[in-house]
Amino acid sequence: MMSYSQVFLLFVIIKIANLASVLAADIQLGGTLSASDPNSKWASPDSTFSFTFINDTSGASSAKFAAIVYDNNPGVAIWVAGGASPNGGAADSTATLRLMPNGNLELRNGSSNSLVWESSTSGRGVTSASLDNSGNFVLKNATVANIWSTFRNPTDTIVPTQNFTVNEALINGMYNFSLQRNGNLTLYWNNTIMYYNAGLNSSASSNLSLPSLSILPIGIIQLFDPQLSSPLNLAYSSDYAESGNRLRFVKLDNDGNLRIYSSDRGSGTKSVKWSAVSDQCLVFGYCGNMGVCSYNETGPTCGCPSQNFELVDAKDPRKGCKIKVDLQNCQTNGTMLELDHTVLLTYPPESKGDNTQVFSTGFQACRSNCLSTAPCLGSTSLADGTGFCYQKTTNFISGYQSPAIPSTSFFKICGQPEPNPPANSGSVLEKNSWRLKPWIVVVVVLVTILGLILLEVSLWWWCFRDSPKFGGLSAQYALLEYASGAPVQFSYKELQRATKGFKDKLGEGGFGAVYKGVLANRTVAAVKQLEGIEQGEKQFRMEVATISSTHHLNLVRLIGFCSEGRHRLLVYEFMKNGSLDKFLFSSEEQSQKMLNWETRYNIALGTARGITYLHEECRDCIVHCDIKPENILLDENYNAKVSDFGLAKLINPKDHRYRTLTSVRGTRGYLAPEWLANLPITSKSDIYSYGMVLLEIVSGRRNFDVSAETNNKKFSIWAYEEFDKGNAVAIIDPKLSRNGIDMEQVMRAIKVSFWCIQEQPSQRPVMGKVVQMLEGITEIGKPPVPKSAPEGSIFGSSMTGSNISAFSTMAASAPVPSSTSSAQTPPVSSLVSGKNPEKASSALIQSETDNALQ
Repeated sequence: MMSYSQVFLLFVIIKIANLASVLAADIQLGGTLSASDPNSKWASPDSTFSFTFINDTSGASSAKFAAIVYDNNPGVAIWVAGGASPNGGAADSTATLRLMPNGNLELRNGSSNSLVWESSTSGRGVTSASLDNSGNFVLKNATVANIWSTFRNPTDTIVPTQNFTVNEALINGMYNFSLQRNGNLTLYWNNTIMYYNAGLNSSASSNLSLPSLSILPIGIIQLFDPQLSSPLNLAYSSDYAESGNRLRFVKLDNDGNLRIYSSDRGSGTKSVKWSAVSDQCLVFGYCGNMGVCSYNETGPTCGCPSQNFELVDAKDPRKGCKIKVDLQNCQTNGTMLELDHTVLLTYPPESKGDNTQVFSTGFQACRSNCLSTAPCLGSTSLADGTGFCYQKTTNFISGYQSPAIPSTSFFKICGQPEPNPPANSGSVLEKNSWRLKPWIVVVVVLVTILGLILLEVSLWWWCFRDSPKFGGLSAQYALLEYASGAPVQFSYKELQRATKGFKDKLGEGGFGAVYKGVLANRTVAAVKQLEGIEQGEKQFRMEVATISSTHHLNLVRLIGFCSEGRHRLLVYEFMKNGSLDKFLFSSEEQSQKMLNWETRYNIALGTARGITYLHEECRDCIVHCDIKPENILLDENYNAKVSDFGLAKLINPKDHRYRTLTSVRGTRGYLAPEWLANLPITSKSDIYSYGMVLLEIVSGRRNFDVSAETNNKKFSIWAYEEFDKGNAVAIIDPKLSRNGIDMEQVMRAIKVSFWCIQEQPSQRPVMGKVVQMLEGITEIGKPPVPKSAPEGSIFGSSMTGSNISAFSTMAASAPVPSSTSSAQTPPVSSLVSGKNPEKASSALIQSETDNALQ
């Protein structure tokens, strides 16, 4: 008989053996997990990850899922068996996951023995499986260490040490995420609509050799490829490089957004640290077919366009809406439901082909064309300056409604439109009881209320008519009358909260500092604190209304403003890639910020179109007064948008027409000579500044740089000398790849820049002509040499002593581009006439000044 000590020793040995088998983490053929046993699991050697059954985390069903989870936390599942299948791997409460004797890993429902999912590895010699410390579950045999693995068959998550390649995809419901050959990250709805495309270069057409993606343990998404000299950082989690025992992972959520999450070990929670799509309502199909996404106090919400529609599932608004009376059963021809501040989302390839028809037409035509076209179900009239109308003929329509969206959309319905009730409307019982009251009581009550309101307003006006607050209120009403699409008015506290106390500074210019902020509807915005504002409350609001009514694809959109006491702030749309100067003048070490020639050319053309709109297409001509790379911003697709337009008039309106040397608000190197000579400032002053910017886009160097390379001359003067010698190649940015340069476009840009920086305003082309020259529509003659006018002089004349007369030094018009011949002809020959060119030039400038500043 064994003694007590021997029995205890044997018990210890058995426990040690069991523990060793767990640490080995090898699962032999026949190994099984059971959904009915909550303790059934396969753990990694350090117990960081475990393979087990979890419940439906959404709580929508009683289904069970075989999943690999982090830190025994069901809320952090990094892989789900069958997660990429249509049923998402849902099994019943009696399900089992078994490594079959033939090497196949199978998930089956226990009650019916029906197959839910399998690894399809039978007959491939699998002898065992293991779950390693990185969370990778591997099927292997004696010679091949990785016959099949979860890392090579991802579902919706990527974890550190996992390489994600172009042959793989993350899938969650109708959404999938993939890596493209050119290094871009893309998000698709239903494998057809691409609503997100960003990464190495969204405009790149060339492919990498073997691109792969991974997330570092510190929270950085990196792109790898043999063609890249070093890995490229594509995204950072907001807690990257912070210390602690935590897992950072990339996950495609069921709302179609790709996010970086962090989960501290032992916390049992996870938190979002980065999102690919900053505005959730821009995810195509987020609210289902015919659903409209908007924001409330808590976040994005889904609803139907009107009461002519109803939810497909009252318990889940994200499943979309359906029309109550089918258009095919409509007894009439149908009508159009109009929704203000709404856009019907359109993404490639939906923007081409038969699914969406694109027209350049007006508001009413956009509405009526859809009504009379049988396949059309809805349309959107854009108000961004393009004049486009999108007609939706697809069977799936995704909408977005926000006060910041200037566009109007239409839905085709049967019968009269029945708008949705206001959010704070009373209950049906209250409405019915109101209808039951006699009409005479209604009249008496309304008349009484109206009389009380009039009495209160009269007393208030009498007591406070001289108060500054009264003037502010009057200005609000004047603003609403002046602009139909009035900007949103924010309080100072709202913007202080949105910018976290003006903490995240984006930059600072002549008009004030700019801060990054997140508005209540989750929109990311740029908040500018204005300095040196001299207008009163009413005039400031009127000028803001003028700026906000200016819409164009290449102008930064004004969302709203704040005018509260001494605080004057403007709220603009946020431009993800910042200002142009950061890309043009970056060092060799920052080569990842390099712009190729195609992108630079599109930026130059887009900027010219935006300025043309300000000069020639607005109701009132707007002179920018500070065109420079810092005021040319780039969106996520590197489209150029001009910022700070209209602000010059806010600084000193009484002295806007004639500037003095002490009131110049422009920037050194971009100021036209007439600024420093106290001559009238016209649209031609902007053209001079644009010419300097255009030269910098080509060269990648500041126009006022002086170095031994330029023979100690200003770069713009040295550049013309090289151009005149036929050595235009010397002007081009040496960081640009010569293989990707269109020399015809480069030469057009160089010639246009020299025409724009002529000293005499009359020699410079108008902005509309600049666009035509850049597009190759108008032939460009050789520009004359732009004389070097030192700061403080104009046309070579010193500014010492008294001011030079505004027109005394004007000379006859010099040759400029011609659309019919290479011969040099005056740029404004159709405008300047008579025998006295000096007088004609003076009259032209005075006329331009009056038009620009009226």
